[in-house]
Amino acid sequence: MTVETPTLSRLHAVDVGTLGQRVYAELRDFLMVGGVQPGEKITLRQLTGAVGTSLMPVREAVQRLAAEGALEVLPNRAIRVPVMTRARVQEILKVRLMLEGHAVEEAAQRIQPAEIEQLEELNAAFVREMRRREDSAQVFRVNKEFHFTMYRAADMPVLLDIIENLWLRIGPFLHFSLGVRGREAARKYAPESHNEMIRAMRQRDGALARRALESDLGGAAELMLKLGNLPD
Repeated sequence: MTVETPTLSRLHAVDVGTLGQRVYAELRDFLMVGGVQPGEKITLRQLTGAVGTSLMPVREAVQRLAAEGALEVLPNRAIRVPVMTRARVQEILKVRLMLEGHAVEEAAQRIQPAEIEQLEELNAAFVREMRRREDSAQVFRVNKEFHFTMYRAADMPVLLDIIENLWLRIGPFLHFSLGVRGREAARKYAPESHNEMIRAMRQRDGALARRALESDLGGAAELMLKLGNLPD
């Protein structure tokens, strides 16, 4: 009996550049949802073991993230997320309100019904995760997907890239400061703000979408400044 060799024509070779991009995207998302706390040190060896690759793509990804301000490479070759200050939180909030506010205004005019339904599902999942009090990382991951569903609906790729970079800078500290105590406070405003944003999308009301976003981001920043024990 002859065993035929299976055809592998649909498989594509994974080159170093592709692998490097995948590692970079994984680390970027990890930081955006607060996988590492501000000031926490990690090593290339730890990262390499976590993502299961060789050292080179991890080193390249870290260098890119350091250039974007999401990581700091220390003299002893350790890596850490930059420490946040009160002034930096306030500055990033102002920039986020301008850019993300514009994104939701545009999204309100362009979003599709299927995307609005996705927002409903994500907000329901967000509320469930808030109540579970088990996996705080999942709370932030669902929240991130809720926001970026709207930002992608704006169909402005350049603006989306800039917003992602801001989330890289604020994500780790948002996760740190909105722990158990923060979640109790966040539960009072976040789902309501999300519901208002969904209503704005359904009504094609850009101004309402911006106001709801301002309430959401402003409330999060207020909690960071209150609970984070930040230096000036």
